[in-house]
Amino acid sequence: MHYSKIILVFLTLFGFSFSSFSQSLIEGKIIDGDNKSPLSKVQIINTETKDTIFSNSQGVFRVNKVGIYSFKKEGYNKKTINLKSNKYYVIQLSINPSELNEVIINANNIPQKLKKAITSSEIISTVDIERGNSVDIAPILNRTPGIFMQSGALNTNRITIRGIGSRNLYGTSKIRAYFQDIPLTSGNGETTIEDFELGSISRFEIIKGSGSSIYGAGLGGTIHLMPQSAYLNQNSAESDILFGSFGLIKGIVNVNHGTEKNSFRAIYSNTHSDGYRDNNDYNRQTFTINTNHFLNDKNDITFLGSYVDLKGFIPSSINENTYKNNPKEAAFTWAQSKGYEDTKRGVFGLSWNHQYNSNIKQTTSVFTSFKDAYEPRPFDVLTENTSAIGIRSRILGSIKKLNWTFGGELFKDNYKSRKFKNLYKEYPAGTGSVEGDKFFDLKEKRTYYNIFFETNYHISEKTMLSFGLNFNKTSYTLNDRFVTNDNPDQSGSYEFKGIVSPKLGISYLFTDNISLYSNISHGFSPPSTTETLLPDGLINPDIKPETGWNFEIGTRSSFFNNRLQLNLALYRLDVRNLLVARRTGNDEFIGVNAGKTQHDGLEFAVNFQWLKKQTFTISTFTNYTLNNFVFKEFIDDTNNYSGNDLTGVPKNIFNAGIDFQSAFGVFGNINFQHVGSMPINDSNSLFSDSYNLSNLKFGFQRNINKKLNFKVYLGINNIFDEAYASQILINASGFGGTAPRYYYPGNPVNYYSGLQLSYSF
Repeated sequence: MHYSKIILVFLTLFGFSFSSFSQSLIEGKIIDGDNKSPLSKVQIINTETKDTIFSNSQGVFRVNKVGIYSFKKEGYNKKTINLKSNKYYVIQLSINPSELNEVIINANNIPQKLKKAITSSEIISTVDIERGNSVDIAPILNRTPGIFMQSGALNTNRITIRGIGSRNLYGTSKIRAYFQDIPLTSGNGETTIEDFELGSISRFEIIKGSGSSIYGAGLGGTIHLMPQSAYLNQNSAESDILFGSFGLIKGIVNVNHGTEKNSFRAIYSNTHSDGYRDNNDYNRQTFTINTNHFLNDKNDITFLGSYVDLKGFIPSSINENTYKNNPKEAAFTWAQSKGYEDTKRGVFGLSWNHQYNSNIKQTTSVFTSFKDAYEPRPFDVLTENTSAIGIRSRILGSIKKLNWTFGGELFKDNYKSRKFKNLYKEYPAGTGSVEGDKFFDLKEKRTYYNIFFETNYHISEKTMLSFGLNFNKTSYTLNDRFVTNDNPDQSGSYEFKGIVSPKLGISYLFTDNISLYSNISHGFSPPSTTETLLPDGLINPDIKPETGWNFEIGTRSSFFNNRLQLNLALYRLDVRNLLVARRTGNDEFIGVNAGKTQHDGLEFAVNFQWLKKQTFTISTFTNYTLNNFVFKEFIDDTNNYSGNDLTGVPKNIFNAGIDFQSAFGVFGNINFQHVGSMPINDSNSLFSDSYNLSNLKFGFQRNINKKLNFKVYLGINNIFDEAYASQILINASGFGGTAPRYYYPGNPVNYYSGLQLSYSF
């Protein structure tokens, strides 16, 4: 009897131990697949037992039974995974474009739901990107309220946000951009994002206005390009070939390899276009790589790199007569010199995330970039070489109801520019540009650093108060390496006084689906190096950065089970020390502080899912931007333009579109855009014509088997063949009796089609 009891106890313990072993703990973390923010309150359901748990504030979860689990969270697509014992899982969820207000954004430094953000922020999702072809970024940004991108050619663009940047004659300035955590804005404040491969971008996160001051010098806002993430436990290959009007042909290869803790994605693209206009050829190759390495539950590392090799010819702007009668024609001197830009550029970054404990996390990124450019122009041949290094680090913490971040960013770049005489006029017609003697050689060292602090305090479950502070210091050193009697020495050093930019905001949730926010924020943009030089080549010590205060109120709401989403923003942005480029010669300008501008605006957007069934979905989007931007005080030399409309910005922009998709594989969209007229010169004596554009895309996709998928599509842009100016060169002047060249003609009706094949291994 005694022995039988011992055996019974032994068997019971053995059975309990065996049961405990079979119920081994499975741990993991759930993150946003693109920006890697941890996702809390994700619903984790055992598909067999229906047992449900939720991830914690750090996205961490634990289950004690193997099996198939579904992961669900508002704003994200559901994912089903077979969890096995003795493994640590990282679950990457992709966003659901129909529930964007619920998506976690990183653009404000402290990850939070978009609907709780206290600044005017936008997400441009993959669905938005894929409404057109994968070549032109301008239509994508122009469907976003408050943002307007003028595009004279694939390699000639200017982005404005709430009117900021419109004074820049060529390219984009006063707007910051990041490729995930890698700055794309040069030390001179210039930003180029159109060279990046659209097929490598998963989404854009954009902060509009001076609320982006947490990133330093960017009065207009900050654009974050989020690259396609490398996905774990997936092996796939995708190819896409596209043909279109004006000799367009493009090929993309996209490969992903992922194991349980390491993933790798590489994307190669090759794009060629003859262009609509003369001297408009465009050739670009890109290579993008993104790798993720989840070392353990506390550490992960990401490597990101992008290389672009571009050669694009430049048709430039034309006068009104040519624009109306022969818009295909390039500017005469640009056609004669066969002007072009030949650019090679790369950005590379390594990011490390470390979770100290459940309340403190550190993110550190080191990065480097380079750019080598050769640009023969009618008036000279320009060579540019830029190399940059930097580091950005921040600590994120939480204490009960308080979330905070503290960090800094240091950026240094070396810029070398040389100019040579262009001797094309001395050679037979058709020869093109010929490099002559050097007449300019300047080296610049440009440095800035930002120190920033931001907090979100949850006063209650519905009310959040936010405060942010940024300190920026910008300086540069010039070394003139070509000094003669006719070329005064431009060497010297200059630094701007440290600028403190505060931000204060509040958001309130009336219900889970209706939020109200308001903020007051300060921003600034220092002048570029060329704007600080006087006509005699000396540095102007009196020139000041542009500064601005932004006052804003807005709402983000959703109704009918998230089928209707409504966003509204009203703002005033007051800009002081307005920087004006005053022309002193052909392609020669100096910068002056000429006054103040007042930017009053309204931005309104409505998205609605009319039909949401398993077999068919129909959704619409509508948005409207009203720009009332004026020169509050503007005296340029002897001209008083006070009270005039701000040059180069349309008064209003309206977008509308329909998207549809069926379970049978048919999909498509049609979208319409109205762009109002805009002042071409500061005197407001000349305005561009308003225009309407309609675009269409439809296609068919089908799974051939469990592993192979194909998609075929056809698109038409500018269906009604509208004649319009896709970019305006403001305040253009004619030289030698020639008419001013204000206009870049937009493309007439044009077509594209493509085939995409995807294979999962």
